[in-house]
Amino acid sequence: MNYANTAWILTSTALVLFMTLPGLALFYAGLVKSKNSISVLAQCLVIAVLASVVWFVVGYSLSFSGDGLFIGNLDKMFLKTVGLESLTGDIPETLFVMFQMTFAIITPGLIVGAFVERIKFSAVVMFTVLWIILVYAPATHWVWGGGWLAKMGVFDFAGGLVVHTTAGISALVISYCLGARKGFPKTFSPPHSPVLAMIGACMLWVGWFGFNAGSALAANANAGMAMLVTHISAATATLTWMFIDWIKNGKPGLVGMITGMIAGLATVTPASGFIGPMGAIVLGLLSGFICYYCVGFIKFKLKIDDSLDVFAVHGVGGMLGTLLVGILATASFGGLGLEKTVAEQTMTQVIGVLSVAALSFVGTFIIVKIIQATVGLRVSEEEEVGEGLDFGSHGESSYNL
Repeated sequence: MNYANTAWILTSTALVLFMTLPGLALFYAGLVKSKNSISVLAQCLVIAVLASVVWFVVGYSLSFSGDGLFIGNLDKMFLKTVGLESLTGDIPETLFVMFQMTFAIITPGLIVGAFVERIKFSAVVMFTVLWIILVYAPATHWVWGGGWLAKMGVFDFAGGLVVHTTAGISALVISYCLGARKGFPKTFSPPHSPVLAMIGACMLWVGWFGFNAGSALAANANAGMAMLVTHISAATATLTWMFIDWIKNGKPGLVGMITGMIAGLATVTPASGFIGPMGAIVLGLLSGFICYYCVGFIKFKLKIDDSLDVFAVHGVGGMLGTLLVGILATASFGGLGLEKTVAEQTMTQVIGVLSVAALSFVGTFIIVKIIQATVGLRVSEEEEVGEGLDFGSHGESSYNL
């Protein structure tokens, strides 16, 4: 066992959990109406605890056991072969289980942004359990668990496919099936607390260092470079979004800036272990520009109420970074270099994006239909338009002034 590497992954694990609790929860809660903010916090919390238990029972085993091409086996169900002496590389396997658990927590957590202010709490509970088993675990096995995409040599350092593509595509599907919030897109309700959203977004930025640099699974130069390019991409995307917003609307909005920040972080995630600083600048510029215009396209052209822009930011960003890593990883962009040609690696990346997107689309659609046929998906119109989900679903109010 390597004690330095173990110490770094212990730290990274705490950072990634911090991204969801409280980072993502506060970010999303600040972006909705005040009468729905508790519901968002509750959804993020229940997803975190459910994902933890599902990961312990079966998720880790399906993701990281066996040598199957498409799914793991049940040899590590209930972590029955994971003990004090077992190692993953040169860190304890118990720590690797916990590190990967935090990824399994935040990924369905990201999807919350698609269905805020109108989904039943019971639907969130059922969706989380089924989604981790039917979508997240297979995708993880394909890419990181020795599955068919791993054998093809797909590049996904920290989750452009496993986290952001799965969450983004699933968000698009569930928001379409759920239907738009009342009044969308003509009625616009501004975020009730950009302050909370800013605090949560900054927690996400800090936690993302554990997400990306921690995925090196070592305290080494690769982790250092991953941390550096993560920061550069986020900063560049924030500036790009800010200037577009400023030019188009006359003022640089805070919510726009933090949305651009998240876009830059999501886009660099799959590439962070393979590129250099110049590649990070390119990804930051492209993500800030492309994700900005995708937000409007999804909402106003396709008229899909992906409420907090999960697909446009995480889905588009994650797929963009995954597709471009084959180019930006080359030495000419300051990357670590490729064993394949640029064309060969890029084709592998395309196959990865298409296959994970297809899995996410089909799996989520099936899950949504199961939920609609059982507990139901959407709250009543009275609860949505009137009292809100805080009181209607949880019997509590965010602010008792």
